[in-house]
Amino acid sequence: MAEPMRIRATLQGDVADVRILMRHPMETGLRKDAKGDTVPQHFIQNVAVTHNGKTVLDAQWSQAISRDPFLGLRIKGAKVGDKLSVTWVDTKGDKRTDEAAVAAAS
Repeated sequence: MAEPMRIRATLQGDVADVRILMRHPMETGLRKDAKGDTVPQHFIQNVAVTHNGKTVLDAQWSQAISRDPFLGLRIKGAKVGDKLSVTWVDTKGDKRTDEAAVAAAS
């Protein structure tokens, strides 16, 4: 199973500034290993973000995204303590879901 995502969500007014770091190798299928064999594709295909159970982002990705992708978004109408959930699914069928709460800006 992949490493946990780092999710930070801070409230600025009524907008939550959300930052997500996903640990994933994101192999394109074009790179070759030391033996000269092609490394098979292995990348995140779908990313979904929910705010209090309501989907606010549903993205389809390809192999063009870099290793350990970073995603930033802003959610209007958020409040301190609101629940955010981030889920990704990759080409091997692996899935990861992590949650965080919106925090007050410091």
